[in-house]
Amino acid sequence: MTATDLDPNQSQTLALRVAEACAALPAGAGVPGLVAAIEGLLPGAQVQHALTRGGWHRLGGVVDLDGGRIAEHLGTWAESISGGDINELMEKVADLRLFVTRLNGQTHYLVVPTGPAARDFIQIEVEELQEVLDRCITDPDWFPDSITEFVDPLDFPRLEPEPVGPPRLVFRRLVPVNALLESSDAGPRLVRFLDDWDRSSAGETSIFCEHWVLSIREYRDQEGDDHLSAKPVPVSAAVPPTLPDGVVARGAQLANQIHGFDRVLGYPFAWYFHMLTNPKVSHRLATAVHDDLIGAYAYLPVRDLKVLRDWYNQPYGA
Repeated sequence: MTATDLDPNQSQTLALRVAEACAALPAGAGVPGLVAAIEGLLPGAQVQHALTRGGWHRLGGVVDLDGGRIAEHLGTWAESISGGDINELMEKVADLRLFVTRLNGQTHYLVVPTGPAARDFIQIEVEELQEVLDRCITDPDWFPDSITEFVDPLDFPRLEPEPVGPPRLVFRRLVPVNALLESSDAGPRLVRFLDDWDRSSAGETSIFCEHWVLSIREYRDQEGDDHLSAKPVPVSAAVPPTLPDGVVARGAQLANQIHGFDRVLGYPFAWYFHMLTNPKVSHRLATAVHDDLIGAYAYLPVRDLKVLRDWYNQPYGA
């Protein structure tokens, strides 16, 4: 199987094989082992680790004093032993010396370029989960009002997050971005963002998925149909320079500011794409650059000026 021109069946097959590869990796394989495993599924493809986003967690299961597994999912277990009755549940767990766990997670974003355009790449998301102790299953002074509160209490003494087992890699999703952009799920802002990249000096000199990934969210509409929404997220760990929101410089000083921003981010016209996604990069900046360039100054390539002029005449969302 090659990385280019995946049809829906091939995408599903590749996603299944990636999931199996993740499950087969030994503990501690980490990102290098993950990249190598996926490269083995796509001979000749360039698999790149673009970004890791952490700081999230989800509910875990139940373990005993020795770390033995009682249940994988706390909510399912609580319902099954109580029939959904909180009073019965609290009676059953009152004398049990059990612990609730949580799954601390981070998401690894891998990208596989498949062509010259910004949309020509496959995005693969893999979660790295570490199960840790979260709390005792109950407390003498605590009586929840519902199963929901029992499963996820707002205020309960937490334990030191001692690991229950080694970290594990779990496949999340595989998205051929070209196919996403051709679907009804692709919003006009995302389509325009990638098209602007291709039209600009950024697209002329840089590969989009080396600088951006898509933050993808799943949701269900009122008719019960599943959809995806996506927005660009920069991958650079560099802290973008602060650009003014009040009195914006003009002329040579403004040119130095935006070119300095681009140098830090590592590609031309970066300031424009960050302006579209980062509220700290003011739209006043683009207005000032536009006004400069229709006057006496010329510090942007013609192709970037065309993109900027289109934004000035019709901003995103207008």
